[in-house]
Amino acid sequence: MNLPRRRFLQLAAAAAAAPALPGIARAQAYPARPVRWVLGFAPGGTTDIIARIVGQFLTERLGQPFVIEARPGGGTNIATEAVVRAPADGHTLLFVGAPNAINATLYSRLNFNYIRDIAPVAALVRVPSVLVVHPSVPAATVPEFIAYAKANPAKLHMASSGVGSSPHLAGELFKMLAGVDMQHVPYRGANPAVTDLLAGQVNLYFVTTPVSLEYIRSGRLRGLAVTTAERVPTLPDLPTIASFFPGYEGSAWYGIGAPRDTPPETVRTLNAAVNAALADPKVKARLEELGCMPMPGSPADLGKLIADETEKWGKVVRFAGAKVD
Repeated sequence: MNLPRRRFLQLAAAAAAAPALPGIARAQAYPARPVRWVLGFAPGGTTDIIARIVGQFLTERLGQPFVIEARPGGGTNIATEAVVRAPADGHTLLFVGAPNAINATLYSRLNFNYIRDIAPVAALVRVPSVLVVHPSVPAATVPEFIAYAKANPAKLHMASSGVGSSPHLAGELFKMLAGVDMQHVPYRGANPAVTDLLAGQVNLYFVTTPVSLEYIRSGRLRGLAVTTAERVPTLPDLPTIASFFPGYEGSAWYGIGAPRDTPPETVRTLNAAVNAALADPKVKARLEELGCMPMPGSPADLGKLIADETEKWGKVVRFAGAKVD
């Protein structure tokens, strides 16, 4: 295990193990003022909706407003750097996710070390993706799709929401395990990618369930398999890619991070509040309506997920030869 990874897991474990203070003292200590929750994504998307659902619960539970601040750009690196440089008092938080794990290898130069500089607080949700194809692709199953791709090397065009995005890397992981050659076509976001897929300008897309569900149910796109390790309740008839390639997992996931050296008790307070949100029937139902799968757990659980994902996606980025300067 390399040193940054080991340090990251040690910090997460320490936050989980710190002794709890009495409830009154904890409430007086944190939060003392409104909390900024910084997102590296544009407003109005799935991530913004998730943050607002959970943020409203945290506002009511902890007694201070959780203010969502969108700081898109740089593949979430602008938002991450803003939080890295913020005071480590729990009043500035980061909406973390798979892009943070991917960027560690994707970007040649970063002004921070994510594993060193961001303390894991709590996981939020996993968002499944689906391997969808245009109806013109003559394949109704994953084996049929692989056979067709191998019979037509480099002729299938795989859309994504950008170089190094979760859909791009989910596709590259599939290519690596299946041994198929497909052309990557990056777009500036999910909407233009889906538009061209519906028009038949590209052939396939590893797209999240909130975006793809309506098109699959209407027959405008054909779903072949989901990217999660287990089947998805909203698409119960679709198998997992892992059932064909054991160990495959290519879904998006999100959580909360804080600047390193944030007091362990503050991390514990936030973690408990987030887990309460994920257990709340109304919050849980709203997240599941979006196709999200709640992931309650400890700071150490999120720390392990981030460390494992950074290692996994690092291999995929190197396989794909993807790089952003």
